[in-house]
Amino acid sequence: MHSLFVEETWINASQGRLFVKRWIPKNITGPAPIILFHDSLGCVALWRDFPQQLASATGREVIAYDRLGFGQSDPHPGTLGPDFVRQEAQDTFPELCQALQRESAVVFGHSVGGGMATFCAAVFADRCQALITESAQTFVEDVTLAGIRDADRGFAEKEQMDRLRKYHGDKAQWVLSAWVDTWLSEPFQDWTLSDTLPRVRCPVLAIHGDQDEYGSLIHPERITSLCAGPATKKIVPDCGHVPHKEKPADVLDAITAFFQKKLNG
Repeated sequence: MHSLFVEETWINASQGRLFVKRWIPKNITGPAPIILFHDSLGCVALWRDFPQQLASATGREVIAYDRLGFGQSDPHPGTLGPDFVRQEAQDTFPELCQALQRESAVVFGHSVGGGMATFCAAVFADRCQALITESAQTFVEDVTLAGIRDADRGFAEKEQMDRLRKYHGDKAQWVLSAWVDTWLSEPFQDWTLSDTLPRVRCPVLAIHGDQDEYGSLIHPERITSLCAGPATKKIVPDCGHVPHKEKPADVLDAITAFFQKKLNG
């Protein structure tokens, strides 16, 4: 395990300031940092202690940021379009790398963040050493839409919205709408990673819980079968949509083994 120091900063992106947090091992063993892309309701704070555990276990710098409209970043000026997954990767990822002076990275995305990380690996192949997806969706599946509808009904309870406000402040209602309204909208129903995955040439690790309430096991299967690079699948038993929270040891073991085999060996 590696001792760390932590740094918080903001970077100026094209549409506003983004909050960034970095966990940096004192003795870095891997040259490329791991950049985390959060899920639809997520932010840096909601990764909790996982980035620290990840940096300590791998010896690599870990970078997490709040997307525009989320967490401590500036409010989003409008609504998310049906192409928001690709746009986040295409626009924000290079701005983040430039601001932090990082030439290459391992991209790691949870849920919809997995789609963003996948686009990064496809569009910026020269910058991405590896791709890790966790609970990522590769198309709009009925089980995903059903899970979103169920969650949306739950947010009618004050306690649920209060929790969202704890992490997103006055932006909480926008965050919820950006998830529910975008995914349930008619223009988004044709969204897919099918044309993107074959362009991913770097090593890939697809992590998925076998009880994921927002996506079936067809997604890690599609990721590992369609990517052009060497791909590994890790199905976490008795686990839902957030393996890094529910089964952190399984996730960390899978990632460290992946690095040792694909990147360090």
